[in-house]
Amino acid sequence: MLENLILLASRLLLAWIFVHEGVFLVMNFDVAATGMIKIGVSRYLLVATIALQLIAGTAIAAGWYSRAGAAALGLFCMATALLFHTNFANRNELLHFEKDLAIAGGMFLLMLRGAGGWSVEAFLTRPSWPGLAGRPSTPQH
Repeated sequence: MLENLILLASRLLLAWIFVHEGVFLVMNFDVAATGMIKIGVSRYLLVATIALQLIAGTAIAAGWYSRAGAAALGLFCMATALLFHTNFANRNELLHFEKDLAIAGGMFLLMLRGAGGWSVEAFLTRPSWPGLAGRPSTPQH
């Protein structure tokens, strides 16, 4: 029970930053697009980023396709760190670089570990539910 509680809390903590930022970008799209265009990022890539943050973040929070969501956001964080936060002479940029790498590490751990027993994935793969008995289950170490 404690393990599932910690996995749920960890998923929610990891997902929050992406869902929050995705909602913020939607609510402030024009300002965000203007800022992104100034650094060479197209509006289309901004839309893709918002979709990734909202979809993968929600998947991780719910524990549904969480491994795929974690892999995608882990790679996203690695790319963000390497593409946008490499001015290590600026302490703030260094901190963002390190945070992106730390979040990527958490995402890769979630990708390997899975969502745990308190997740949509675990609920849907329980063999006791009618019609689901033959479905393969996700390992719940």
